[in-house]
Amino acid sequence: MRALRVVGLHEDGKSIVCEDVARGERFILPADERLRAAARGDVTRLGQIEIELESQMRPREIQARIRAGESVEQVAATAGVPVQRVERFAYPVLLERSRTTQLAQAAHPIREDGPDVQTLGEVIAHSFGVRGHDYAHTKWDSWRGEDGKWIIELRWQAGRSDNRAHWSFSPGAHGGTVTALDENAEDLLDPTAYRAPRTLRAVEAEPVEDEQPTLDSVEQLPAASAPVVEPDDDDDTREIPRIPAEEPDEAKKQTPRPRGRKNHPIVPSWEDVLLGVRSQRG
Repeated sequence: MRALRVVGLHEDGKSIVCEDVARGERFILPADERLRAAARGDVTRLGQIEIELESQMRPREIQARIRAGESVEQVAATAGVPVQRVERFAYPVLLERSRTTQLAQAAHPIREDGPDVQTLGEVIAHSFGVRGHDYAHTKWDSWRGEDGKWIIELRWQAGRSDNRAHWSFSPGAHGGTVTALDENAEDLLDPTAYRAPRTLRAVEAEPVEDEQPTLDSVEQLPAASAPVVEPDDDDDTREIPRIPAEEPDEAKKQTPRPRGRKNHPIVPSWEDVLLGVRSQRG
């Protein structure tokens, strides 16, 4: 790299004339903003000028986007420049957002009867303890809204759901105040309104009272409780009386049966009664 010596201002008044002493060659450098910043040793200004030349987004706009809640990666993608070049301008704004988040946690929530005695951080920590959540894994953030007020965000994981709550922060005496902006923020400010989820259990089927008794159930009932069924004269389904089994042939031979017609008993005639003679009729 050759060393150049500044000779003086060019006749156009917009460039500087430099000379190579060894070779006697002269060069012209434009007297622009970069040269003046380099002469002052202002490295930050040189970086700003570099971003301005590579992108249409000025450093002030980059900081405004960061202050409004965008990340460094989002701004770099929008500006079309590397992340490292955005970080140098985003760093002071990120510190401002982090400081505001800490101040908001020390602020007092607004109640119906005025500011709470406890701070926002104390109330949220108690609410998380009631719900059984881990307060240590929460994430706080802040940014400036379109109306110029700071918005505080709390993010936490409960099961598989990603939850968020937002408050509006107003700095002031004794730490300032915060006001809930959504339902989650209101619920966290009122731990007594939390109800633990119910545990589901199986419900056993109750026996039906009007179920008709079966034959087996009737047999198992005591005699006093068994239903009495009265015979019905018109019922043709009554049990047929059993006919005694016929006696063996030998028994028929030994036991003589009197003869008769049509199963009627034999009545002796009047002559047999007078004469004492048994009639052979029949």
